[in-house]
Amino acid sequence: MENATSQGARWSLAPKYWRPIADILAALLTLTAIGWALSLHRQFGLGLYPQQYFAAIMLFVLPIAFLTLPMQRGTTRESVPAYDLLFAVLSVGAVGFIAHQYPVLVLKIFSRPPEVWVPGLIVILLTLEALRRATGWALIIIIAVFILYGLFGDVVPGRLQGRVQSWDMLTGYIALDSNGILGLPMSVAATVVVSFILFGTLLNLTGGAAFFTDAAMVAMGRFRGGAMKIAVLASGLFGSISGSAVANVVGTGVVTIPMIKRDGYPAHKAAAIEAVASTGGQLMPPVMGAAAFLMAEFLAIPYSEVVLAALVPALLYYVALFIQADLEAARLGIKAIPKDEIPRPRSVLGGMHFMLAFAVLIYLLFWKGFQPERAALWAAAMLIFTSLVLGYRGLRPGVGKLVAALAQTGHGVVEILLISAASGVVIAVLNISGLSFNLTYLLVQIGGGSVILLLALSALVCIILGMGLPTLGVYVLLAALVAPALVQLGIEPIAAHLYVLYFGMMSMITPPIALAAFSAAAIARAPAMATGWAAMRFGWSAYIIPFLFVFSPTLILIGAPQEIALAVITAVIGVWLISAALAGYFSTQLSIFSRGLFALAGMMALLPSGLFPGAVITDIVGVALGAVFMWRDVRLGRIMSATTCH
Repeated sequence: MENATSQGARWSLAPKYWRPIADILAALLTLTAIGWALSLHRQFGLGLYPQQYFAAIMLFVLPIAFLTLPMQRGTTRESVPAYDLLFAVLSVGAVGFIAHQYPVLVLKIFSRPPEVWVPGLIVILLTLEALRRATGWALIIIIAVFILYGLFGDVVPGRLQGRVQSWDMLTGYIALDSNGILGLPMSVAATVVVSFILFGTLLNLTGGAAFFTDAAMVAMGRFRGGAMKIAVLASGLFGSISGSAVANVVGTGVVTIPMIKRDGYPAHKAAAIEAVASTGGQLMPPVMGAAAFLMAEFLAIPYSEVVLAALVPALLYYVALFIQADLEAARLGIKAIPKDEIPRPRSVLGGMHFMLAFAVLIYLLFWKGFQPERAALWAAAMLIFTSLVLGYRGLRPGVGKLVAALAQTGHGVVEILLISAASGVVIAVLNISGLSFNLTYLLVQIGGGSVILLLALSALVCIILGMGLPTLGVYVLLAALVAPALVQLGIEPIAAHLYVLYFGMMSMITPPIALAAFSAAAIARAPAMATGWAAMRFGWSAYIIPFLFVFSPTLILIGAPQEIALAVITAVIGVWLISAALAGYFSTQLSIFSRGLFALAGMMALLPSGLFPGAVITDIVGVALGAVFMWRDVRLGRIMSATTCH
């Protein structure tokens, strides 16, 4: 122990002590999750409630948070002050007591004895404080509003009036019930998410992330605007695994953004391209983000069904972004990357073994029906094996690196687990107070039975709630508050959940609080708001496509095969035309009038054939007009080129 008066505490723990402790706890967290996923507890004859396992995970999460996260966000930590040591020890005691005594305590929630509400209150307060340090005040304020509603919901007038609860009963319910902190969000985060984060961490440590960037450079570096296309491809691949838009921006943006700027692209647009590409990674199968796994649990369907439903919208998202990157490069005259900066294909081929891990993952998920966490662990095992045997560019991970991956994974999931625990607080209040039913009824009443009005209102609520919040937290709120109202009006449940996920995710690139766009702007040293507005333009498809698949589920692969095929083909053409209109360029610079024509034809082609009676005709007319406009512009470009040559 050493003196640390600068932190306002008499005693503090030096880095040489607290860092190893935090790493050991993080590694134990990961190992515990692996053991649970492989059902090792059953091999030893232990019959445990799932909530006991979730509590055990929180037993690691809270001490790690108080050891590593300083009281003031944005500051760095050297020594750990005495009050954080106290919080860490207190959290271990309270959560450990709940985990050990859970079978007895869960039966006493409604009788409210001190042995239920005292540790419950400690866990709730410490969880919220740890969450504040990890994510800021936004989510804390929202959760505080819900808790106040649970305590005083009877004073709220009208349809939102709730069933009031005593503070000690509400405390026990939130902390111990399977609808609270130890509920559904935690069950997904503590099993599936930990396994996939481990897979992503191993991929990064074994050179897999570098392989995907190199492969993107080989595939796209020789084309105009190659740096932008590399950013789109690499960020989409990496983002599918990371599940965090901001983490993806930081992980790939430090490489791609300077590369794009060096090509002559404006800084704010370089940052916007990266932000949009990174954000979309959470929608890109086969892995997607943590919210997709939670969606499968909410809907009680296999994860593979969520992946299939998300496939076409995600492809349209990236097709739109890729086409805009290409046309912007043509408009600005940006050339390919210099050949000496592109890796040799032969050197990149040495990393093809990384694809075996993905093949194992997809095979186990879709053909063998494995639970996602088990499939991820088998894929991770394949990744370790091929990396040790083959390596990448002569580098093979040592045992030390593989062991370090356990601690790195544990540290990497702390924030997600805290958000999941906090989401459980919201779900608990929604259930016990009746707010979930009341809010669904109110939204349907406000919508007046109009699906379009309710969708527009829901999109606005999604973006507002999402501002400043991580995607997982946003989705849990929206899935509980908004999605039921959409389903009530006859919308397909999976379409409703994908809808709120899309619009909650778009808050990452929608000003005034666009975390992914602003993070990219900081790397590019570009104006934050200019980056946000540019990101909205590049990500335009995500504001439109959700409306389309809600009204016509063919875009989420629900319907007859011929209808799905027609919807996908015409949607791709529509996206191409609208992207050209937004870029202001196709084969030549487009006038305002020509841009309007391209946009009109694109919107007609983008409308799915099942949207309304006769929509097939709209599709055919849109595609035909688009073909005429494209041919006319290409012909004009050839004439201009011939004139210039002469």
